[in-house]
Amino acid sequence: MLNYSKKITFLLAIVLTVSAAIAQTADSTASIMHRNRLSVGTYGEAVYRYNFYSDNPFRYSKANSYKDSKGHGMVDIPHAVINLGYDFGRGWSFGSEIEFEHGGTEAAIEVEAEESGEFEKEIERGGEVAIEQFWVQKSFGPWLNVRAGHVVVPVGATNNAHEPNNFFGVYRPEGENTIMPCTWHETGVELWGRAGDWRYDLLLLPALNSSYFTTSGWAHDASASPYEYRVANNLAVAARVDNYSLMGLRIGVSGYIGRTFYNDIVTDEQSRYASVKGLVAIGAIDFSYRHRGLTLRGNADIGTLGDTKEISSFNQRLSHSNNSPYPRDMVGKQAYAIGIEAGYNVLQHATGVMKGKRLDIFARYDRYDSFVPASELSDVQWAERNCVSGGINFRPIPQIIVKAEGGIRLLAEQYNNEPWVALGITWAAMFD
Repeated sequence: MLNYSKKITFLLAIVLTVSAAIAQTADSTASIMHRNRLSVGTYGEAVYRYNFYSDNPFRYSKANSYKDSKGHGMVDIPHAVINLGYDFGRGWSFGSEIEFEHGGTEAAIEVEAEESGEFEKEIERGGEVAIEQFWVQKSFGPWLNVRAGHVVVPVGATNNAHEPNNFFGVYRPEGENTIMPCTWHETGVELWGRAGDWRYDLLLLPALNSSYFTTSGWAHDASASPYEYRVANNLAVAARVDNYSLMGLRIGVSGYIGRTFYNDIVTDEQSRYASVKGLVAIGAIDFSYRHRGLTLRGNADIGTLGDTKEISSFNQRLSHSNNSPYPRDMVGKQAYAIGIEAGYNVLQHATGVMKGKRLDIFARYDRYDSFVPASELSDVQWAERNCVSGGINFRPIPQIIVKAEGGIRLLAEQYNNEPWVALGITWAAMFD
């Protein structure tokens, strides 16, 4: 038998041999592929919306007080994104996506002359700046790519295709955008590839944080962190598989599973919570279909959270300080979102100056509930919503879409329905 040192030497020899073979394969693949080294891209939206309902936070608990509201208007830049990528060669590449949400954040310290030279903190505009992607990738071939860094989690239709040319509405579909992080992005490791008519994604990432689950949004904010780092006491797994066998049709199945409790800097290890795991499982199926002038898209998502009674109790005991980042909400055992949209390009057979342009007339329906309670908790009926909308998308060139949409959010009869109209212009382009 080989002694211990010979075994180690033997294993190292195998690792070096396999590594050299993989590197040679990657070099051959890279030499065949011809790409510009630097790639630059952008996408985003500019929006005007008028809501014919009150934006008062008590509009559900005191619905009668706000039934005659004149509504409110708003202008917004939901997303303004810059993509930068670089191909280092030999199968190595870099990608990034830097996003300014709702105009970014304008904050500064100023000296006020009229206040005896006092320093004053000014916030001139709300919004967020986020790094949604920032990764390095090693490609061994179309069937195997390893990506490490900050990546998008492709669970659900919107996270998988979140650019504004992938949905008809002025804003992202509100069902998925309500119950789960959107766009969901985490720092982790991803394996992905495509072979024939199949594509797969497999990710290892930090788990969601049960302290940020809410009544109105379920897991929407649970991937966020108010700290300079993302707590990763618990890790989770996400996966996605897409099939393209039928011409014009893509069907995708995706999912996520991970333990959410104690995935924060604030923990309580008393015996009362010692057995709490807060296991979250999310499953989704979505599809898109294009044939001639017809476009169909749809999704169905469901999520479940364990130990909701204990988590709701724990969350409501979190700090009530004015600076506390916690919502301190009750959380639902389940949440779901179902959506479908259909559009038809009436310029499909256009000639002359309109040839090559698109004018899609569309309709969309969403049904979603961010709070399906455990048996120990009372239902929150306003969290179950139906939304019907329709409008037009005009695409004068492939990269630009002008959108107009009107819709209504339908709530239980004791609440006021929420109608609205919106206009927007969107862009999505890569400059290789």
